[in-house]
Amino acid sequence: MELGRRATIIDVAREADVSIKTVSRVFNDAPNVTQKTRDKVMKVATALHYHPNVVAQGLVGRRSYLLGLFYENPSPNYVVELQQGALKRLHGEKYRLVVLPVEQVSAIADNILSLVRSAALDGVVLTPPASDHPVILEKLTAAHFPFVRIAPTRAPELGPHTITDDVGAARMMTEYLLSLGHRRIAMIKGDPTHPSSEARLLGYSSALAAAGVPMRLDDIEQGMFTFDSGLEAAKRLLARADRPTAIFAQNDDMAAGAIMAAHDMGIEVPAQLSIAGFDDSAIARIVWPRLTTIHQPVFDMARDATALLVAMLEKKPHEGVIQHPVTLVTRQSTGPAPAA
Repeated sequence: MELGRRATIIDVAREADVSIKTVSRVFNDAPNVTQKTRDKVMKVATALHYHPNVVAQGLVGRRSYLLGLFYENPSPNYVVELQQGALKRLHGEKYRLVVLPVEQVSAIADNILSLVRSAALDGVVLTPPASDHPVILEKLTAAHFPFVRIAPTRAPELGPHTITDDVGAARMMTEYLLSLGHRRIAMIKGDPTHPSSEARLLGYSSALAAAGVPMRLDDIEQGMFTFDSGLEAAKRLLARADRPTAIFAQNDDMAAGAIMAAHDMGIEVPAQLSIAGFDDSAIARIVWPRLTTIHQPVFDMARDATALLVAMLEKKPHEGVIQHPVTLVTRQSTGPAPAA
């Protein structure tokens, strides 16, 4: 083969001493090809650095082999985990990932079908809050368009999905802070359009109630899952004369913002203030002090959701629900409550 020229299916067929149709059958996983022939063709293809044209394959089978990943979450750390998890599952596959960020899921809900069809997608992975949006779920279901969901909190009967226990996780973190002697534990909430925000608030409030600690509404500040929103919310909490001794932010980006607010205001973490987050994303290990947080396996959830979608498209058996455990990760940002 001429140096620098890209290998073609004709080159593979010639070197393997088989027909072009046989090479095509091998790469399309067609039946009636012996394992010996399959191995020979793949060995030649590897030696020639031949890769089949996915678009051409799709035209033959009326498939694009493109999978969409919809997300709205503003946290770059969370989004990276989502993408890496999905890409890990598709490594070596004929499917490709199309990343589809949206500013507001509600703004595209009515047009979801035209969006997925104009992008020539075979199926989509829906992340919060799209995974719970009733219009999106209704339209995709009615059109029989393949989809899977990550971390839905509603309508579990609608499609395969991967989940964690947001309520239990938030309860776990709040109980940990209570065990350190904290009784003024504030919370910075995430985007109110994300159902996980209310689920985590419920876990927090139930832990306080079980410990006999009154929940103060003025200890709950609104954030938006962004660093800046966590910074501003924490400043409001820490400007009070009776400021809390601990802050539990509903994601790591907002918790990192809270740590910055404490530094700016001369408040020592954790000697004077404990701060905890949620997700165990990369930022939790970069900030100082390093962040105590809930490890939510976002990478694993995205990988397994993508695996469910591939199984659906390949008409292979698959689970309806994959439950992922969460764990408490203790680091240097939390400590015993300061003396009165």
